[in-house]
Amino acid sequence: MEKTEVADFKIITVAELPNLIASGNAQLVDVRTDAEIARGRIAGAICLPLHLLPMRLQDLDAKKSTVFYCQMGGRSAQAAAFAAAQGLGDVYNLQGGITAWAHAGGNIVV
Repeated sequence: MEKTEVADFKIITVAELPNLIASGNAQLVDVRTDAEIARGRIAGAICLPLHLLPMRLQDLDAKKSTVFYCQMGGRSAQAAAFAAAQGLGDVYNLQGGITAWAHAGGNIVV
């Protein structure tokens, strides 16, 4: 059986995210559609719909930790895997997405 390499990215929980944000060395990337983002996002997040990621990955700051999120965590896991495979370091996927963030009392801005 051939071993397939999986790009390395980490899972971050909504409980852990505020500490990473507070470090000042993180960028949040919302990969949902424009219509979803219009309903609210995590403050300070970069809006970059998943389908545009291959064309705009170079716009992200490679020196910072990058946390991808979506509604529930599926699309952002794809984004995190893609970004890590392209060489972006210190990549995270927000477990449960913005839904988990909101349920935990996280701030949502419109």
